[in-house]
Amino acid sequence: MRARSARAWRSLPHGSSAARELGAHHLSLARTARLATLWLWGAVAASLLCWHLAGYPWLLCLAAVLPLLAPLRGLIRGARHTYAWATLFTVLYIVFAVTELLVNPAARWVASLSLLLVFAWFCSMILYLRASRAPPG
Repeated sequence: MRARSARAWRSLPHGSSAARELGAHHLSLARTARLATLWLWGAVAASLLCWHLAGYPWLLCLAAVLPLLAPLRGLIRGARHTYAWATLFTVLYIVFAVTELLVNPAARWVASLSLLLVFAWFCSMILYLRASRAPPG
């Protein structure tokens, strides 16, 4: 699909309305993915605070949320570099959620929620990185 869209972009006359439309579509998709990423960042932070309902102490829940503040500035600004390294950031949260999902029956509901939100956050960042890429040519 990537090669086909790159070929389609190159085959369009530079400055044509079709080229502008294709570029506008990429910007629209990138903007939507960026907004989804920011919304999901907040949802992931809220889900980590919900671990208190599964019996975890507040300080531990707060300590799990604090590292999420590291990429926030770059995510808000749309910095592609931040989106790239923030995807690696999600691995720890995914591992924690899967571990608790398998091991802790009392926390399965919150682990499922956290896993779903972190995975969606990861996918939205990847989508933003793909959509915000400069068109070839």
